[in-house]
Amino acid sequence: MKIPRDLYLQKLISRRHNGMIKIITGMRRCGKSYLLFTIFADFLKSESVPNDHIIKINLEDRHNKALRDPDALLAYIDSHIKDKNMHYILLDEVQMVQEFEDVLNSYLNVENVDVYVTGSNAKFLSKDVITEFRGRGDEVRIHPLNFREFASVMPLGSDRYKLLDEYMTYGGLPQTASMTTVEQKREYLKGLFAHTYLKDIKDRYGVRNDSDLEELIDVIASSIGGLTNPLKLQNTFNTVKKSSLTNDTIKMYLEYLQDAFLIEKSVRYDIKGRKYISTPSKYYFEDLGLRNARLNFRQGEQTHLMENLIYNELRFRGLSVDVGQVILNTKNENDISQRRKLEVDFVCNQGFKRYYIQSALALPTQEKIDQEFKSLLQIKDSFAKIVIVGGMQPTYQNDNGILILNILDFLMNENSLII
Repeated sequence: MKIPRDLYLQKLISRRHNGMIKIITGMRRCGKSYLLFTIFADFLKSESVPNDHIIKINLEDRHNKALRDPDALLAYIDSHIKDKNMHYILLDEVQMVQEFEDVLNSYLNVENVDVYVTGSNAKFLSKDVITEFRGRGDEVRIHPLNFREFASVMPLGSDRYKLLDEYMTYGGLPQTASMTTVEQKREYLKGLFAHTYLKDIKDRYGVRNDSDLEELIDVIASSIGGLTNPLKLQNTFNTVKKSSLTNDTIKMYLEYLQDAFLIEKSVRYDIKGRKYISTPSKYYFEDLGLRNARLNFRQGEQTHLMENLIYNELRFRGLSVDVGQVILNTKNENDISQRRKLEVDFVCNQGFKRYYIQSALALPTQEKIDQEFKSLLQIKDSFAKIVIVGGMQPTYQNDNGILILNILDFLMNENSLII
């Protein structure tokens, strides 16, 4: 099944011949290799680039184990640069090579070489490595399929609400999307989590108390959309789990999970005070199918899953996403001043654009409508204010200028946030 990934292809095309190393990052099995070796390579061929000027090496393939030696890799690439015409070097999972920074830097000043590489862990993009690239590394971060991409490869005429339910259950990893049975999807996702992602983390960082790490993953998976921090998690482990897991260890494990691109952290932002609040934060899973697989598909709370889904789509569109907070000063029945903290699910920024977004599974009553709109109505600037609603709620704009946006309209239209 061929899955077009036009957004990422255009990002690679726009970076051609820019004198920098194009670095494609993202979680394992999200489609980096396919993007580079199939989609981008096909584009190069359509531009009349000869096959022998596209040097493709999959360093995760054991057949290429010898090329994980940096000198052997350098010699191999050099032997395939045949003339003065442009050559495209495509290296998959380059972090498998020792001293890969030196290999890549060797081609920075070669005029007829354009380098593209993939990598699956954040060590690959640490400050030290970026320094080694001398400011000439250009990152393209890719994610699993978003819903629009997922729906594009499903049978014509499929019920989009049923597709959305499937997507929120089994996620957007390309391999999962191509599977035809529930049993296949479930076993694949559970096996992938245990034997690929967890194994990578344990091997890379030498984690010994892996049961604590796995318990932490379960806690984070169960509480997506909830504010938390390492100290709060430590208290949970100490009182509920009877574990001695410390605040520092929890912080370290959370960083490991982020390094593996399994989860992302969204920090709080005081909208009126225009400042960040360091703690607590929210954590979201990069792929909902992996989150559900970790919990054996037992916890399918639609409210939390929809919030995670919206977060992922916003990140897919290239927005930075924070958790918003608005302070509301009121007085009680005794005329005593009170301060209330109201939450805005997402404060999204992209250049000079900003969006305030609430996620609501449904708006069945006026009380629920007032609850979802209250924080947005306290924000007095002129940026877009949006409530994304599940179900068959129609899209419209109310008298306060707030856009009530149906979840499918949001997901299927890349310009849906423009009011």
